[in-house]
Amino acid sequence: MSHALTNTIAVTRLEWRRLLVRPLAWVLAALTVAWLAWNFTLMLGSFLSSQIQRAAQPDGPGFIDLVGVPLLGQLAQLAFLVVPLITMSVIAGERRNGTLPLLFAAGVPAWRIVLGKYLAVLGWLLLWLALTLAMPLVLLHTTHFDWGKLGAATLGLALMLAALGAVGVACSAFSSHPALAAAAALVIMLALWSVNLGAQMAGVNGGAINWLAMSSHLQPLLRGLVSTTDIVWFVLLIALALALASRRLSADRERG
Repeated sequence: MSHALTNTIAVTRLEWRRLLVRPLAWVLAALTVAWLAWNFTLMLGSFLSSQIQRAAQPDGPGFIDLVGVPLLGQLAQLAFLVVPLITMSVIAGERRNGTLPLLFAAGVPAWRIVLGKYLAVLGWLLLWLALTLAMPLVLLHTTHFDWGKLGAATLGLALMLAALGAVGVACSAFSSHPALAAAAALVIMLALWSVNLGAQMAGVNGGAINWLAMSSHLQPLLRGLVSTTDIVWFVLLIALALALASRRLSADRERG
């Protein structure tokens, strides 16, 4: 195993352990999963009560359309609050506690620190997504599943969580206090989501401003439409955020 890979894995394991022992991560997981489970129960009840009406519409919306995808949509809404709270301390906390120079002294390059911490956060977020997906999957053998639509929606949520996680890590890298990192991440995430709101209100549905908006790339995936352009947008955002975070840490290392 290469030295670079070993360092990255070591940082990832350290950050993952911190997430597991941090009460905030457990509280967020418990509260959000409980909220999603409650809403899943409500949507499932509504779905079952309307089965007779939908039986007369063979091509009407099914379980994934009425329960699975809306549940993932609620997870996406919660992510704007949860991700800044999860990522706010990954680097800003190290800087505030004075432990960041210890990582530099250990000879770990800035980009490996950023990558390792990002992978730990990403692991937590994907576990959160998996717990949410477990709810509709419990009914796998009792109803018809549109695997294509569920797969596309799951891909969209995974990409969104990965992108928001990268933005959160970058904000933590640029902040001196976790609270500032969380606030900055929330503002940037909301701006990315609604940057095209004015254009849409003006009736403009195309152009660069709409391409910049995260909603323009997530919503087609939630509808079951997978496009290379949408996937590339999320990948570019992740790469840009992690590159900026690495650059900031490199500057800190040179000043230190």
